[in-house]
Amino acid sequence: MTHPSISRVSLGSIAMDDAHACEAATDKGLPSGIDASMVDEYASQSKLLQEFVKIPNIGKAWIFSSKNENTSRAMVSIGQSDLLANKKRNFLLNSHISKSAAKSVNFQWSPFPIEMSGVSAIVPSPSGEKLLLVRNAEDDSPTKLEIWGPCQLENEIHIPKYVHGSLYADAWFEGISWNQEETFIAYVAEEPPQPKPEFNDSGYKKECSSQKDCKSWKGQGDWEDNWGETYSKKRIPALFVANISSGEVRTVKGISRSLSVGQVVWSPSSSYSLVFVAWSDDNGFQETPRKLGIVYCYNRPCALYAAPDPFKEEADKPSTDSKADTTAMVKLTADVSSAFFPRFSPDGKFLVFISAKSAVDSGAHNATNSMHKVDWPADGKLEGSLSVADVVPIVMSPQDGCFPGIYCSGLLRFPWLSDGRTMVLSSVWGSREVILSVNVASGEVSRVSPLDSDYSWKVLALDNNNILAVSSSLITQPQMYYGSESSQTDKSFQWDWQEISSPFPKPSDKVSSLLADHKFSLLKIPISNPSDKLPDGAKLPFEAIFVSCKDSTSSPTVVVLHGGPHSVYPSSYSKSLAFLYAQGYNLLVVNYRGSLGFGEEALQSLPGNIGSQDVNDVLTALDFVTKRGLIDASRVAVVGGSHGGFLTTHLIGQAPETFVAAAARNPVCNLSLMVGTTDIPEWCFLEMYGKEGKNCFTESPSAETLAQFYEKSPISHISKVKTPTLFLLGAKDLRVPVSNGLQYARTMKERGLETKIIVFPEDNHGLDKPQADYESFLNIGVWFKKYMSK
Repeated sequence: MTHPSISRVSLGSIAMDDAHACEAATDKGLPSGIDASMVDEYASQSKLLQEFVKIPNIGKAWIFSSKNENTSRAMVSIGQSDLLANKKRNFLLNSHISKSAAKSVNFQWSPFPIEMSGVSAIVPSPSGEKLLLVRNAEDDSPTKLEIWGPCQLENEIHIPKYVHGSLYADAWFEGISWNQEETFIAYVAEEPPQPKPEFNDSGYKKECSSQKDCKSWKGQGDWEDNWGETYSKKRIPALFVANISSGEVRTVKGISRSLSVGQVVWSPSSSYSLVFVAWSDDNGFQETPRKLGIVYCYNRPCALYAAPDPFKEEADKPSTDSKADTTAMVKLTADVSSAFFPRFSPDGKFLVFISAKSAVDSGAHNATNSMHKVDWPADGKLEGSLSVADVVPIVMSPQDGCFPGIYCSGLLRFPWLSDGRTMVLSSVWGSREVILSVNVASGEVSRVSPLDSDYSWKVLALDNNNILAVSSSLITQPQMYYGSESSQTDKSFQWDWQEISSPFPKPSDKVSSLLADHKFSLLKIPISNPSDKLPDGAKLPFEAIFVSCKDSTSSPTVVVLHGGPHSVYPSSYSKSLAFLYAQGYNLLVVNYRGSLGFGEEALQSLPGNIGSQDVNDVLTALDFVTKRGLIDASRVAVVGGSHGGFLTTHLIGQAPETFVAAAARNPVCNLSLMVGTTDIPEWCFLEMYGKEGKNCFTESPSAETLAQFYEKSPISHISKVKTPTLFLLGAKDLRVPVSNGLQYARTMKERGLETKIIVFPEDNHGLDKPQADYESFLNIGVWFKKYMSK
């Protein structure tokens, strides 16, 4: 953690710099790693960064209709970083919405937000009359469910550890769901801990006890796989239902321990009351049991299943036969390799879901999604897998300016307009986030957010046929909008967007001035010398976002690279990037081929070509802005994390004269080292060999394969590196373990190159804890200033 005070800049991290700088700092009584010549820069930049950090961000939102169609209620969650406590604080803000006949809307906000201290999930009931708060630390402590009514706490359910472990409130497995009658809540939690062997001074105790005994101790038992990076405590997600009146909690029976469940929803009237997603353990070589890392990895096979509500199942048993057969779990999507985000239509006639089958089938960790539906039987009887129909297929090669396919990281709990057939969702479209409407009956896709906007838009909640959304850009902080549909004479539809006044504090005059001093544009970068072997979609231009100062040609430039590689840097606001360009830099944010949002052929052109195609795309983008006289090519730095760090370290080796400084966050530097230590070893094979890599993945690669991994890695070019480089590493990173960055950085030091290493002992791959995030970008800012001001 860093504090504005210079004496605490390196608190909470392990910092190492070259020997001379450390000796100089020690002589002057400065903290380890602080360059004496940059003390004033640390002080000024730390104050500026805090200006950006304290600005709150908008999270989720919910809108509840009333009997009066001209009024409704909104609830918005707000997040804010607490640097001293090293945590993110969450608040709830309420508003009364009133609408006039002229389609104007007024939000009347409550005067103060309410802090949700110790709350891991907030889930309103369908009517908005009840509110579930989950108090649940992921440290194996008991879970507490609070059921709130309009004016009081209606029930408090304490769930002991022998019932289940921590309740899942993450963005992947989480599926906390009220039934329509608001009497039961289904959710996913860690299954109860398995019994451990017990020992005392006589050896193994054959009869173990749950009671603590000071003369004995619990052994470890067999090690169990977990779901990897950020999910190291998630091993066996199981399904539970709570009766909110009695407080009783029951397990949904019949689900194999080889299946990890999530995203549960309640079905319409049916003996199969619960529909959920399940991921199989069989992800290892030749489908052997192995839990591979799942966060950001959409290529893990999954399917939709249905199971009975354990309370209804018990009530339906004949009283004379306690051993009566129960309804077995049913797999609904046996013919599709991927199915998630299940949503029932309002009339209950069909079930819609998103699929990442392209990612599963190709092995790429993320790819173009598709949308599908199944007809839900009117009688609720399920006899096996249902027939799956396409709604929105995968787009291979989009025409210029046309829909590039669905790239969806989540759906609203209730994503439907009043016709019951139109779903509203957020997706990526090139370098923008956009709001789409999808008619699930016709398959028609329309862009709801403004067509002429390069800003990014995200849907927050629906208010009947109106949309509450948030919009921002790299130079504009998030602003909420209220969208209303207006019919046109050609039977197409256009949306009118009204800016909503909000109680969020305005940024300081200094921050406002810095934002106003910049502009941004989306650049289309033609491919240099495209191969005839490439499919048409991979020959289309890729994009870069250029954030420029008023006098860009005399200002230094920072090239910014996303990870993945199958991810994207959208045009939405980022406090970290705002802090960087506030130093007086231009930014060139490159969405190289392989990024999301440009069609499947462009995305799939990268596996098998990492370290060459992506590197060339970055250099092509840099050459593009240089030849147009937009930047000073003699003062360019580069920063990236994960695969962006892979590119950063490749670039300083392959183009050693191009960059005056570099910063890498948890970079992939040596694939031959990473493959044996990462939670996603199959990623190394896929990105190295392309689609064939999926079939040759093994836990014990041959010496020849390891040599090929090494040759494809940045470390193979380290003899050419000249660029001063800052490394920011998380000691608990399971995705790209800390040894990867340390090996490369130590080799740089061995070669006498200017190198700085900061290791955050308690942080993982994202380095997103408030203190680590703060200290990372503070050091990036100071590091770049040191070398770009020369």
